[in-house]
Amino acid sequence: MTSRIKNFPGTSLHESDFDEGKVLFVHDELKADYAWDTGIGIGAYLAGLKRGVILGSYCAHCRKTVVPPRVVCEWCFKPMNEYVPVKDTGTVNTFSLCYVTWDVQRIPEPEIPAVIMLDGASELSESSVVMGGILHKLGEVDPQKVHIGMRVQAVWNPESEREGAITDILYFKPI
Repeated sequence: MTSRIKNFPGTSLHESDFDEGKVLFVHDELKADYAWDTGIGIGAYLAGLKRGVILGSYCAHCRKTVVPPRVVCEWCFKPMNEYVPVKDTGTVNTFSLCYVTWDVQRIPEPEIPAVIMLDGASELSESSVVMGGILHKLGEVDPQKVHIGMRVQAVWNPESEREGAITDILYFKPI
């Protein structure tokens, strides 16, 4: 079978055709404005942080309080629509000594991210693993003295500087 190539006549375009107005075209700039909705649970959590309060959601069926709040219980799938304050104190569940920043720059003193089980929140056990808590930085502590089980308390931004973000808590320090 032989293939036939059809000749499609046309006119090639040149850059000068645009400059001289021989071609109709529209130049448009993309306007990509968007808004991010925090949702009900995280919205309540962030509003609480702005007031200096850490909120969790409470499941009346499981009797568990989880931080940050959720709108549906992860264990019984019932709605969680009650938000309760938990303390800004807790226990270090796990931690790391990080000698590099998020943009991979070496630093002489480590940043110390930790998972902190807040007092008033439920410890959620899955076989032998304890889950739950929030991830935040530790501060005002000798990196060599950090340990699992260390008691810590939140250090808050001054009220006038809070904006409803997790960074309203500067870090957690030992107590």
